Formats: sequence, C-alpha cells, structure tokens
Amino acid sequence: MEKVLIVDDDRELCELVAELLGEEGFAVEVANRSVEGLERALSGEHSLVVLDVMMPGMNGFEVLRRLRAEGSDVHVMMLTARGDDIDRIVGLEIGADDYLPKPFNPRELLARIQAILRRARPARIEAAAQPPEPGAPARIKVGDVEVDTGTRQVWRGGEAAELTNVEYEILVRLLNSAGLVVRREDLVRTVLGRELSVFDRSIDMHISHLRKKLGHRAGQAERIKTVRGVGYVYARPAEA
Repeated sequence: MEKVLIVDDDRELCELVAELLGEEGFAVEVANRSVEGLERALSGEHSLVVLDVMMPGMNGFEVLRRLRAEGSDVHVMMLTARGDDIDRIVGLEIGADDYLPKPFNPRELLARIQAILRRARPARIEAAAQPPEPGAPARIKVGDVEVDTGTRQVWRGGEAAELTNVEYEILVRLLNSAGLVVRREDLVRTVLGRELSVFDRSIDMHISHLRKKLGHRAGQAERIKTVRGVGYVYARPAEA
C-alpha cells in the first residue's frame, strides 16, 4: 500500500482528499502545519507528498526547498493559486513533479497522483532487478549527452547532470527520437500520464529546465528546438 502525505492548512480539503485517496487504496497521513509536514515528509515513509503553496509561516516553496536540500527525492504534487503561473514555474524549478491549481476537481488530483506514481514504478523495478546480461544495451548517447537507463544517471560532456524524474523521462524520449519531432501531446500522455489540455504548460516548463541543465546548444545546433504548435526536436549530431 502506497502512502501519501497531505500538507495543507485547509482541514476540510484535507478530509475530502484523504477520504478519496483512502477509497482508492492509499494510506493517507495529513499535516495541517508546514513544520510538521516537513518533518513527516523527511521520514522517508511516503511515496508522494501533496503540498499546498499558501500556508502560514513556512510556505510550500520553502518546505520543498528544504526537502530537496536534505536529499529527499520524494515525489511532490504542489497545489497553487489558480492562474498564478509564477507559483507553478517556481514549484517545478525547485523540484516538484507536477502542480494543480486551486480550486480543483479531487478526481483530477487522484489521476495526477496515480500518473506520478506510475512513472516512478519502472525506476523502482529497475533498481530491484538483476543486472542486465553482458552486452545488453543500457546506455543512450547522443552527442555530448549520455544516459544510463539502468541507473537513470545522466552525463553531459562527462559531467553528471542532476535531473528530476520528469526531466529524465522527457530526455530519454527526446534522445530516442533525436532528429525527429516529438509531439507535445505525446510527451504529456507518456510522461505525465494525462491528456494535453489547452492551458497546460507544464511540459514547456520541464523542457526549459532541461535546456538550462544541459545547455541551450549542442555544438552549433540548438539542443532542443521548439516546433511551434507541434512539439520538440532534440538535435542529432552532424556526424550521426
């Protein structure tokens, strides 16, 4: 049974979400104060944290920053004010897996939580699996970027690059299709586990973070080129 921690000072909302998640087979813990939420999130007992941004005292951003500073890689779904793009961008930049604006449909929250955890399961399975057979392909290399799909490690120019789970999944899909257009709706569906909606800019934000971490250019080419209205192309090396 996977355990979810809800950190939000809205007690009524917490009760509603806890009831819904409980009906779906999750073990749910609630913290109505950010300090308590941070302490519990650092325990390592939870598969995912639902974290509200607007809380008295230490806000959700600071909770997330401290989680990441302590080395926690627990998955985090942030709840933000409706229409506040700054909240969403900041949350994703400091390590949130996804965001959902308030007010929201509890069923959508459930669907997004399930999508995040589905993405995490292959990594856990890989970590527990036996080593691959000798000679089995375990790496993807395109230009100066190399990925070990067994350990999920990424290097650029021989130096380790620290990516979030979502950034890693996007990168692998782009590398596997280097030189070809990968459609935004396909990335949203396969990586985020949902259908693309008109105002959903989360993939664009993750792509922006990838560009910052890997560098905007690969040699003379733009590393990840936006094809307006369609999707993205990862640059294929000229010698390939």
